[in-house]
Amino acid sequence: MSDLNQAIIEALENLKGKDIVTLDVHELTDVMDTLIIASGTSSRHTRSLAENLVEETKKAGFRALGVEGLEAGDWVLVDYGDTVVHVMQQETRDYYELEKLWSMKPANRV
Repeated sequence: MSDLNQAIIEALENLKGKDIVTLDVHELTDVMDTLIIASGTSSRHTRSLAENLVEETKKAGFRALGVEGLEAGDWVLVDYGDTVVHVMQQETRDYYELEKLWSMKPANRV
C-alpha cells in the first residue's frame, strides 16, 4: 500500500469512517489506480471525514487535486490523482454500489 493510501485510511479510521474499502482499479481505467470508499453516518459525519482526510493528508505531504460534494455531504469525492476517495452516506453508497460497478471488467477489455 502506498504512503498516500495509508494516510487516507488512517485519516478515515481516526474519525470512525465505516466500511472502508480499497479497490485496485488500474486494470479497469487509465484515470486512477486506486479507489477508496468509506461511509459516514450522517451528512455532518461525511463532511467531517472528508475535511479531516484533506487536512491529514496535507500534513503528510499529499495535496488533494479536488474536492466535490462537500456542501451537501451525502457524497464527497476527494481526488488525489492516482487515488480517488468517495465518502458517502450509507443510503447513497447502497444506491450507487460503486464496489460492484468497479469490480466488473468491461466485456470489450482484453
